[in-house]
Amino acid sequence: MADATRTIEDRLREEYFQLLPEIRRVTGQLESQINYHLLPIANALEEHEQLVVKSRIKECESAVDALRRRSQEGGTFHKDRPEQYTLANLKDLAGLRILVFPRRRILEVDRALRAIFHSWTADHVKDDEDQVLAFKYHGYSGASERIRGEYQIVSMLTGLFWEVEHSAIYKPTPRLRSVARSLAMQQRSKEVSDALKAFEEEFEALIHLKMPPS
Repeated sequence: MADATRTIEDRLREEYFQLLPEIRRVTGQLESQINYHLLPIANALEEHEQLVVKSRIKECESAVDALRRRSQEGGTFHKDRPEQYTLANLKDLAGLRILVFPRRRILEVDRALRAIFHSWTADHVKDDEDQVLAFKYHGYSGASERIRGEYQIVSMLTGLFWEVEHSAIYKPTPRLRSVARSLAMQQRSKEVSDALKAFEEEFEALIHLKMPPS
């Protein structure tokens, strides 16, 4: 009888902690593989260039909210069919973000990793003009048959801005959630993204002019 009172969210929270050891294994293996295969690029960086690999395990409540948003019932769980929901359906429980500066290194990093993760599915992040903001892939690794891993390759300036934006706007306390829906804030976010891209493009153009040919 007590089990009947448990909500779908309760069941998913229990599942999360059952899956957590596997999520950690996938994250650890993915981080090790990516760092190893990017070592030749990292060792060849110029003094002003940067390449940072950051791992992330999706938190329990974030995972439950993500599954709820992606359900077919308009962002709500169907209470009569709790068995159809599983966090293992999420593609980003184990994730890595590769931050690159300047952005000209992004394609080089992408080519190096695609040679290893060639079977993974592309799901790139694009802007309103259908331009790629971040290369994103997901798939299964040897660490688990249930948990998929995900990695993104993005400009360092854009990636760091996304971290601030995500924490301040998309994961705020309930009383601040209306900020994410504000058209004015969405416009300001776009302006920041455009400005960061323009900064990088200008920097790369000037560096190219000042650096002697190799």
